[in-house]
Amino acid sequence: MDFEQMCVGCPDFVTNEMAGAFAGGAFGVLVALGILVLILVLAAVYVYFALAWQTTAKKLKYKRPWLAWIPFANLAMILSIGGFHWAWIFLLVIPFLGWLAVYVLLIIATWKILEKRNYPGWLSLSMIVPKIGGILYLILIGFTAWADRKKR
Repeated sequence: MDFEQMCVGCPDFVTNEMAGAFAGGAFGVLVALGILVLILVLAAVYVYFALAWQTTAKKLKYKRPWLAWIPFANLAMILSIGGFHWAWIFLLVIPFLGWLAVYVLLIIATWKILEKRNYPGWLSLSMIVPKIGGILYLILIGFTAWADRKKR
């Protein structure tokens, strides 16, 4: 089906090229809006993550809670609060195996942090749940930061 068959009743000055340019332009605008929304959502998640970890670090009396705002340094801070040496973060330089090792260390460190804040440590395993693990983790660090739980 060509343009003339699709555009019955269109003005005479509309051509195939104009219709194609308009469709391409509209698609480009939608892609740009999608990218903008994605960037805004990712920025909001990062701010939430940093605020939650900064608050948790303050409650656990960590010396430098502002590290929660710096990429990679925030992971080193989590390791440090969890009882590991901060230098384990350099394993991220090693592709795949290093990343996996840091991921496991972060799960263990989060387990220890949760226990320090009087939450069950096994909740840190939410990080490995497929598809919804990231959302569960964000909820978990929110509770860890802003909800005080009494010791049993």
